[in-house]
Amino acid sequence: MAPGHYFWAIFYFACLCSASLANNAKVNFREKEKKILDQILGAGKYDARIRPSGINGTDGPAVVRVNIFVRSISKIDDVTMEYSVQLTFREQWLDERLKFDDIGGRLKYLTLTEANRVWMPDLFFSNEKEGHFHNIIMPNVYIRIFPYGSVLYSIRISLTLACPMNLKLYPLDRQVCSLRMASYGWTTADLVFLWKEGDPVQVVKNLHLPRFTLEKFLTDYCNSKTNTGEYSCLKVDLLFKREFSYYLIQIYIPCCMLVIVSWVSFWLDQGAVPARVSLGVTTLLTMATQTSGINASLPPVSYTKAIDVWTGVCLTFVFGALLEFALVNYASRSDMHRENMKKKRRELEQASLDAASDLLDTDSNATFAMKPLVRHPGDPLALEKLRQCEVHMQAPKRPNCCRSWLAKFPTSPLKKVPCFGRGKCSRSKRIDVISRITFPLVFALFNLVYWSTYLFREEEEE
Repeated sequence: MAPGHYFWAIFYFACLCSASLANNAKVNFREKEKKILDQILGAGKYDARIRPSGINGTDGPAVVRVNIFVRSISKIDDVTMEYSVQLTFREQWLDERLKFDDIGGRLKYLTLTEANRVWMPDLFFSNEKEGHFHNIIMPNVYIRIFPYGSVLYSIRISLTLACPMNLKLYPLDRQVCSLRMASYGWTTADLVFLWKEGDPVQVVKNLHLPRFTLEKFLTDYCNSKTNTGEYSCLKVDLLFKREFSYYLIQIYIPCCMLVIVSWVSFWLDQGAVPARVSLGVTTLLTMATQTSGINASLPPVSYTKAIDVWTGVCLTFVFGALLEFALVNYASRSDMHRENMKKKRRELEQASLDAASDLLDTDSNATFAMKPLVRHPGDPLALEKLRQCEVHMQAPKRPNCCRSWLAKFPTSPLKKVPCFGRGKCSRSKRIDVISRITFPLVFALFNLVYWSTYLFREEEEE
């Protein structure tokens, strides 16, 4: 063969090799994916109605591993006892019927958006009230099939779940809200749910809740037995702590202020009837409105809550201040009646003494000399002298410490008369002075017992 022919033969062979390499470099893997999907999911080759085999191809139950990502918790409703959560839900299982050639590791996985093409676990949320998928802009769901037959299912959903609450310590309480997932039709002989190893539950960073704080979460199993068999179940418990600062500002401090305002009536004059009545009725109505507003945001439960104890005692203190004025007014009228009776009695005695002195002036000297020596038992002058003698002959009483201390509080703004002097003060003013001291002391004692009791019970619950 001539040298020219060798050259053209080598050139032609080099062109063929370069074309072959170029064709290999421009392989359309999307076309490969289509062929693989048609191959493994074609008619008569894969039946989505049949569950996968067990571990290592055995006839045991199919194992599905679950993990969730909590994206947000929008609300926790105390009245309806429910909470709303948005999460990304993932399931992963092995289906050996879906194995395929990864072309030397170039195909990491195949992606599907139609869940009905492959077998799916019949999982449902057992404590769900409402729920919906997200379809903007496209349905937020995908299925990935890996070369060794592993299937990953991921979907974004929003759920409203039931959360039974115990409000005995409200608003110093902690609530546990659960998320339960179970199989609806496959028993544990065919399907078993397990939490994914490592980190089965993830929560978005900086999760913000209006009145709660997510303290921690726990994963567990909750298999249930019914008449139709035993079903696999998973649950995650979310522990929420109620933020107390909101209730301190909106409820506890205003109630304390109303109780303290009701005590102002103890320092008003007992004759200022319109002022004291208006103050008492206004604080009572305001406290009742506050109580009704608090109960409107809570469910009508059969037990007593911590907030009920607080509002009930505060309402009792305000009502007690109003009753105290009624007692003061009654005592004041009683004192006036008693003073009028004493005044009439003194006038009668004075009239008797004047009549006796007139009789003495008209008698003779002998009669005048004899009358002081002979006194009749009913003589008013003799009674007056006898009363003075009894007063001087009485033994001195031992001083009472409490009365001595309370006597330092003047009740008459004009005369500055001490309230506990003998015969110096009316009973109405004495009631006011006692109320000024008793009401704050009893309220302070109640606060001590209330906070120590419920804070201690909160620690026990924790």
